[in-house]
Amino acid sequence: MASFSSDTTIEKVNEYNFDDFFRLITELARFEHLDPPDEEGKERLKKHGLAEKPFYDAYITRMNGRPVGYLIYFFSYSSFKAKPTLYLEDIFVLDDVRGRGLGKMMFLFCVKKAKEAGCGRMEWSALNWNKGAIGFYERMGAKALSEWTYFRLTEQAIDELLERS
Repeated sequence: MASFSSDTTIEKVNEYNFDDFFRLITELARFEHLDPPDEEGKERLKKHGLAEKPFYDAYITRMNGRPVGYLIYFFSYSSFKAKPTLYLEDIFVLDDVRGRGLGKMMFLFCVKKAKEAGCGRMEWSALNWNKGAIGFYERMGAKALSEWTYFRLTEQAIDELLERS
């Protein structure tokens, strides 16, 4: 557990704090106007994150013991840089505690993890309508990429493509 002030800590998600982590994911889904994971999704999150070789790393931020934010990242690899890339999947702070530096603290925590892992870069995405997040990342020194377009195949699209092939 990392302590940043007497009242704020960042702790790795484990079986004991997983329910707090899941509640925060539900809050992010609400913020983004999306459906949160269902019970089966919750079980997959637990299985994939707490496995011997987890698919992702996740941390909860607590203020005075209260879970107020979380982050998820995983590593991919850049063939051209010949170094790992830390991909920040989620970083979220509850609305009632925003503006207190928690997001910056969590972001810098990830930057430190990228440095420790010898990453050649760190990447993430932000929704186009989330001007607060975009402004935050720009203040951190990040540049929006214009030369790349992110694409996604949904689970349904994967199934349909395999059926057609």
